[in-house]
Parts: sequence; C-alpha cells; structure tokens
Amino acid sequence: MKTLIELIAKELVDNPEQVEVQEIVENGLVKIHLQVADQDMGKVIGKQGKIAKAIRTVAKAAATKKNQKVVIEITQ
Repeated sequence: MKTLIELIAKELVDNPEQVEVQEIVENGLVKIHLQVADQDMGKVIGKQGKIAKAIRTVAKAAATKKNQKVVIEITQ
C-alpha cells in the first residue's frame, strides 16, 4: 500500500524527493501519512479535493482486496 501511494504522489508533484510516506498497520486498519512539500500541496489535493479523493479511492480499492481498511492523511 505504501509503495502505491508513494508512486502516485511522486508522479503528481514537482519535488518528488520531498515525498514521504509512512504506513502504520493496526488490527486490519492501515494508516498512511503522506507528506509533501508546501508548494506541492495543491497538486496532491487538487481543485475541490478531487485528486485527494481519487488517491483515497484507489487506496480503498487496493485495501478491500486484502480485507483491510485504509485512512490517508496528507500533510505538509
């Protein structure tokens, strides 16, 4: 899951070297913390949050296949 989110985020931003992804798994719940540079926040979130929603949808689809739930937090 971490690799998937990291790949998507690095393709969206101007500073892929500043993308950091942390994954914490607890009782079937996967928490992913995505951190990007300040100037790349708009690119990851998108207009009206559409890109962030798409990232979460892809992650939820991948997690469902493994019988898990996923939560993604995007921070600067």
